[in-house]
Amino acid sequence: MFRRWCMGCVALVLLGTGARAADDRNPLAGDAKAAKAGEYQFRINCALCHGLGAHGGGRGPDLTRAVKKHTHSDADMFQVISNGIAGTAMPANGTNGQGVGMTDVEIWQIITYIRSQEVKAPAQPVGNAAHGKALFYGDANCSLCHMVEGKGGRLGPDLTAVGGSRTREALIDSVRNPSQRLAWGLTEATKEFPQEYESVTVVTADGKEIKGVTLNEDSFSVQIMDSSEQIHLLEKNKLLSFQKSRQSAMPKYGVDILSDKDLEDIVAYLISVGAK
Repeated sequence: MFRRWCMGCVALVLLGTGARAADDRNPLAGDAKAAKAGEYQFRINCALCHGLGAHGGGRGPDLTRAVKKHTHSDADMFQVISNGIAGTAMPANGTNGQGVGMTDVEIWQIITYIRSQEVKAPAQPVGNAAHGKALFYGDANCSLCHMVEGKGGRLGPDLTAVGGSRTREALIDSVRNPSQRLAWGLTEATKEFPQEYESVTVVTADGKEIKGVTLNEDSFSVQIMDSSEQIHLLEKNKLLSFQKSRQSAMPKYGVDILSDKDLEDIVAYLISVGAK
């Protein structure tokens, strides 16, 4: 009993302060029990943004990739989890409103879990990113609605960072089945994109029908962007009809419109941009 208590004390001393802990290699590396405990902590504190299984969400990147944008070592990851990343949605430990502030041991457990979830990148990247870029701004017409690095349309989500936050499979599915995520409900924490990509159709007092996406809405007014990117500010009590839909404004791209090969190339382009 005494020996077990002492070993616990030693562990606490070794994992003492954040500054010291972050200077060293993860003392729990490879520990299956620590990884399991880390999975529990991850679900409480991280999964809202990074998704269950650390595969990425609408706001946080996929952490199962061996190469990460902001970290190269366990010590780097410790500092990011502890202090957050300025200018991004990554908060400092204990400030995100999810769970509670984590101890150093719990942070190391999360890092152990993340390492256990990592998958090695394929020797040869899937898809031709250069051809995908040409398709994105060309024949596939993606840029008519979507923007990447400041170039493209505004009707759909900005896709500059999407390749770093969502898996290849999720990106493919969002093109083949664009309404699937929206059908979950836009108010849930698992939503892929914010409210402005909810489809809406209104009929004005003079009988004009406007279809588009909601940019802003309150109890009295609604701001809509139509398919030509014209913005309409409308008073609700003056509308003849106001209908929302969870049917995505994005058309469904089947293989008859966009082949699997071309879609792989577009996804490769988005991933290459998201990894910057």
